[in-house]
Amino acid sequence: MLSELEIQKINAELAHCTTRQSGSVEALRIVQTHRGWISDDSLGEIATMLEMTVDELDAVATFYNFIFRKPVGRHVIVICDSISCWVMGYEPLADILKRKLSITFGETTDDQRFTLLPGSCLGACDRAPAMLVDGDLYGPVTAEMLDGILMHYE
Repeated sequence: MLSELEIQKINAELAHCTTRQSGSVEALRIVQTHRGWISDDSLGEIATMLEMTVDELDAVATFYNFIFRKPVGRHVIVICDSISCWVMGYEPLADILKRKLSITFGETTDDQRFTLLPGSCLGACDRAPAMLVDGDLYGPVTAEMLDGILMHYE
């Protein structure tokens, strides 16, 4: 069940929208901010509130990389795999990060600290290879920087 606070925040966002459906991304973001991810139950409640079908809202949720439809760790690492980052060393950097965390893309560490995801573009081609941790952009990232970056996120 959506909390009263979530409902209030969604309604405040909807006041700026021309249709209820046009507030779908913001509604998903609000609930995810409070819960960490969007469960099937949450999706259904948001869809009802927005006068959408669950399938329509799920199509929106799964389109966006930063709406999580399964539980994630306390910190989400997105490593850019765009052409610029790939040319500048994305693959070896991703391999080192996977080894350090003992996970692969789409997985969460056993301690629930980190989830590792690829990202098609972080808009930081001038800082390739780039990586995002909880909204903090890093780049150009080197293998030597990884331990220091990860230490900031307990």
